[in-house]
Amino acid sequence: MGLVFEAEITPGMSTSEVVTLAQIAEEAGFDRLGISDVVFWHDCFVLLALVSQKTQKLHMGPMVTNPYSRHPAVMAGIMAALQDASQGRMFLGIGVGAGLEQVGMNYSRPVRTLREALTAIKGLLAGDEVTLHGETITVDHARMVGPVQSVPISIGSRSQQVMTLAGEMADIALVGGRSLNQKIADDYKSWVADGARKAGRDPNAIEIAPRLTLCVSSDGALARQSMKRYAAHYATLIRHTDLVERDGGEWMKRVEAALARSSGWYFDHDRVDDPELDTLIDDEIVSRFAIAGTPDECIDLTKEVLALGFDGASMNLAAPRRESMYAGLRETLELSAPVLQALRSQT
Repeated sequence: MGLVFEAEITPGMSTSEVVTLAQIAEEAGFDRLGISDVVFWHDCFVLLALVSQKTQKLHMGPMVTNPYSRHPAVMAGIMAALQDASQGRMFLGIGVGAGLEQVGMNYSRPVRTLREALTAIKGLLAGDEVTLHGETITVDHARMVGPVQSVPISIGSRSQQVMTLAGEMADIALVGGRSLNQKIADDYKSWVADGARKAGRDPNAIEIAPRLTLCVSSDGALARQSMKRYAAHYATLIRHTDLVERDGGEWMKRVEAALARSSGWYFDHDRVDDPELDTLIDDEIVSRFAIAGTPDECIDLTKEVLALGFDGASMNLAAPRRESMYAGLRETLELSAPVLQALRSQT
């Protein structure tokens, strides 16, 4: 099997624009498409149903949903309908969850909850009668009504425990690190392998893909500049030793202060980035946390990640700051075609 590439779209635009972007992703050569499941955004499952009717080959799923906002029985029903509508092209991207605080939800017993949810979903989609009286989830003598098909399970996380669970129960494990080196890549692979061996599975049967943020533009400088806010956020979150110690610790303090003066999510088209980020975040720092630049530059940066021992990548799409989020994402997707073609031709 050749390299496998996945794209993720966050649906902060009209439904027709999301469908068009999905069609462009298919034309560009992506194998899978994820649509972000985010509270207060357009519902990813409705969008997946629309996309399934306007694409032919693209596999698709939520990126990622969670076991808290929808009961696993509800999730199984959704996936059964989508798998039928797409003629078997769905996957279920699921994780612990994020952003649920705004609706008063917490992440109680995350690994246990995810394990119980997957047990219920997998059983229901296999057509089994499921009885599960878990610590967090209950399903009592239940069986799906209507046609059902199993779906591949994709789990993404930065947590060792969740990645071990991916080895036990998932078909695809998405490496959640925003900055990767050989040791980090090997750690993730070992966690997945530990889980697979625990469950009596072949670790080599589980696809392991790094999560990369991709911003491609005909203007490489614009792509990198568009990622400075994102890179600043992850620089303060991951806190590489050399960045923490830069200028005796003053650089990190200045970045944190500039972020505090900024507003909006780092991918929002109408966000406000403090001007000092332009001088604090250089191209080298951007390249630590994102694949950003012209197609040729993105080819080289992606090759460096694949060289860590991966057979593909899951790419969270970012938009160069054009007149709209849709216009920027369209540019990234259309210019991804030569990137994917070159990467595949060089393996």
